[in-house]
Amino acid sequence: MNALILVDIQNDFLPGGALPVPRGHEVIEIANHLMSQYPLVVATQDWHPLDHGSFASQHTGKKPGDMITLAGLPQILWPDHCVQNTGGALFATGLNTRAIHRVFPKGQDPTIDSYSGFFDNGHRRSTGLADFLRGRGVREVQVMGLATDYCVKFTALDAVKDGLAVTLIQSGCRGVDLNPGDCTRAIEEMRAAGVTIA
Repeated sequence: MNALILVDIQNDFLPGGALPVPRGHEVIEIANHLMSQYPLVVATQDWHPLDHGSFASQHTGKKPGDMITLAGLPQILWPDHCVQNTGGALFATGLNTRAIHRVFPKGQDPTIDSYSGFFDNGHRRSTGLADFLRGRGVREVQVMGLATDYCVKFTALDAVKDGLAVTLIQSGCRGVDLNPGDCTRAIEEMRAAGVTIA
């Protein structure tokens, strides 16, 4: 069986949100169109506590874009975003959430960030997504959402490591491109790891 993984299609990542991905709103229509074609649709959701360590606001003298070490790992600092139980953390208005079979929250531990829908950034704790897919006989996944160069990339890479056949739906992704070319490099990194780019 194959499944569609929707990555972080949330209000804070859309234009006007706390951490807007340029043209992020364009993925909503693509997701809605594709969901009906899959027997199983899952979604990841950034779900951060107010004091998450990846927020620049938690570090005196730091600003978004600065680098620190968090939980022993390099960490880019971000604006406060997708804070639990806020409008910014909700799925995008217009996204057909009724077609989503299961949601996997991530980034709940304030001491470590979690880009991937499968694990935190240190691979110390699983979200349960891999077990869920395995338990339903899923062998192949298609991945799309926000943002290409962060959460989409790491979700796709972890899916490959878990032994799944992975396809990136490139038209259904938008990226941050914090540094020019980040999205292109992310796609090439996914391709090199065995992800099919469609």
